[in-house]
Amino acid sequence: MASIVKASRPVSWINTAFPFAAGYLLVTRQVDAVLIVGTLFFLIPYNLLMYGVNDVFDYESDLANPRKGGIEGDVIRDRAQARRVHRAILWASAVSVVPFVVWLVLQGTVAAGVVLLTVVFAVVAYSAPGLRFKERPFLDSITSAVHFVGPLVYGLVLAGAPIADPGVWQVWAAFLTWGMASHAFGAVQDVTADREGGISSVATYLGARRTVWLAFGWYILAAVVLATLPWPGRLAALLVVPYVLSVARFGRITDDTCEDANRGWRTFLWLNQPVGFLVTMLLIAVWKGWL
Repeated sequence: MASIVKASRPVSWINTAFPFAAGYLLVTRQVDAVLIVGTLFFLIPYNLLMYGVNDVFDYESDLANPRKGGIEGDVIRDRAQARRVHRAILWASAVSVVPFVVWLVLQGTVAAGVVLLTVVFAVVAYSAPGLRFKERPFLDSITSAVHFVGPLVYGLVLAGAPIADPGVWQVWAAFLTWGMASHAFGAVQDVTADREGGISSVATYLGARRTVWLAFGWYILAAVVLATLPWPGRLAALLVVPYVLSVARFGRITDDTCEDANRGWRTFLWLNQPVGFLVTMLLIAVWKGWL
């Protein structure tokens, strides 16, 4: 059980549950069964599916990756034990995810159901053999971003929000761009390990330095999109600035020094906590009409 919990990355649970809950609650302005069940789904089962499937099918490459272990992905060195745990993870993922998905699909419109199934497909397709979107440069960053913006979009559609309307599309579009930037930058630290393991990514394709600048540009784009929101939403653009500054530190990185980017990735993980708090405060202020 402990290994299954570790596989779900508890430190990241809030990163998918919060966007769904925030999007749904801001539109409906009520706490109901759909909000509670949906939040629970994106809190634990969704993360178990996302990270657990990744751990199972990336096992061999993770063994050779020196940064894997602990907060950045648990690795079981004993192969026999790993096989048992991997079977348990796959079973636990299916058993925990399917009932939630079926119930949620029955609660919403066809459009909401399509969004939910697309998001779940993106989670599986990222790592599963035969699909492996994570090994398709640029598609890897897009799919990874969908993992996090998907719950938000689903929450909005489920609540009946017109996601193409001004003031709505900027939020999810900026979040998507931020997610693409974050994934691309995160891939930089693994350029050497991925190439040695025969794994493709946006970073192995572009090289470490160009990928850092791509991430830098995507973060800037996310901030620009947020700046077009009505007041006070445009304040969210300022929350992207720490990520821009953090990535800019590695503008001279090379493929040979790619592992230095791990310092930036750890900064990214730390930044998510205070930035997430400020996002929450901004949402409350918008909700209450304080700004």
